[in-house]
Amino acid sequence: MGVNLWRVTLLGLITGVVGTGLGGYIIAVLGKPNRRLLSFILGFSGGIMLAIIFVDLIHEAMDIGGITYTFVGLLLGVGLLVLIDVLLPHTHVSGEEEQQNHFVRMSILLGLGIAMHNLPEGMAIGAGYAVSDLTGWRLAVTMLIQNIPEGMAMAGPMAAAGVGCLKCVGITAAAGIPMGVGAWLGAVIGNVSPLSLAVSLGFAAGAMLYIVFDELMPEAQAQAEGHSGTFGAVAGVLVGIALLLFLG
Repeated sequence: MGVNLWRVTLLGLITGVVGTGLGGYIIAVLGKPNRRLLSFILGFSGGIMLAIIFVDLIHEAMDIGGITYTFVGLLLGVGLLVLIDVLLPHTHVSGEEEQQNHFVRMSILLGLGIAMHNLPEGMAIGAGYAVSDLTGWRLAVTMLIQNIPEGMAMAGPMAAAGVGCLKCVGITAAAGIPMGVGAWLGAVIGNVSPLSLAVSLGFAAGAMLYIVFDELMPEAQAQAEGHSGTFGAVAGVLVGIALLLFLG
């Protein structure tokens, strides 16, 4: 069991780190964007997150634990972010340095939401691996692909802040580490409680939902030239759905 336990932990870790890190790399190579591209990227990040929330997280949570536990998780996730906003209120930025700090804060909050998501999904990989190697690998490949748009979403605000490519990839990759922890927990427990998984996934969805509408979308519109923020959001939703449905 010891060898298999380490194997599934490594599998979960690679799945999370490579998935989000690859998504971060895709955005990081664009470099620091101008206002129009910045608005598009922020809207794109928000659109991708909406696709993940409604096509993946909420749908999966409801399939696992039903609407009640999913809704409880959503409320808890939103509640946590409201509490963070009360304790660490927004600073309405004007200077370039303050604006960069604002985007870094945005990416950190989004990274926390993604990390919350990766922990229970890692537990699903571990539990699947406890059933059979094939089930575990199939889940791992699916999660890796689904992590790519999450890394892209997290990297959007970092690109806006002018964070370097290597640092951007490293930070987005770090958001995938909890998937390795979750895989270890899932393998140890063997059968993860469906209700706890549903609440956890709903919790991540609620936290991300708050970030999208409180941070990403308003900033995309504030930086917009013409309809760049709107076009970015629509493109993000479409790309996110395509990645989740056709590649997953």
